[in-house]
Amino acid sequence: MVKSNPGSDSDANERFEAAVTIRKGGSPPMPIRILLVEDNQTFALAVRLFLQNVPETEVIAQAGTGREALVMAERLQPDVALLDISLPGISGLEVAREMRTWARSPLIIFLSMHDGASYRATAQELGAIGFVSKTHFVSELLPILDDIIAQRDVVAPV
Repeated sequence: MVKSNPGSDSDANERFEAAVTIRKGGSPPMPIRILLVEDNQTFALAVRLFLQNVPETEVIAQAGTGREALVMAERLQPDVALLDISLPGISGLEVAREMRTWARSPLIIFLSMHDGASYRATAQELGAIGFVSKTHFVSELLPILDDIIAQRDVVAPV
């Protein structure tokens, strides 16, 4: 698994910090709100079933096209967007490029069967915090989500 380093890009770091909720006073954690963007319904179902078993995560919506993703993300303000690269209409890369211009952009994690170095490099350039191969999505996605949860669970200084 190759993750981009949010600390190496100040914009990505700011999006990371803005997208996570810092727990205060021992209150129960809010789930990480995820927008799943995947046009293959079978794979989308597998991802949803997997995420149901990951504590502190919640799939708040699913989009099957890039345009649907942009509309839903703007309306729902998810913490994380799990984006397939190959989508009908505009690609997941274009979706991420557009989201990156927003004042409150979700964290981007790409899900793709296209696991080449050029795709991973483009994902990093777009500020993605992760790139997950569909063939290994469980073993690659879980550590990324754990990092987001751990960052969110940092207790704010008094």
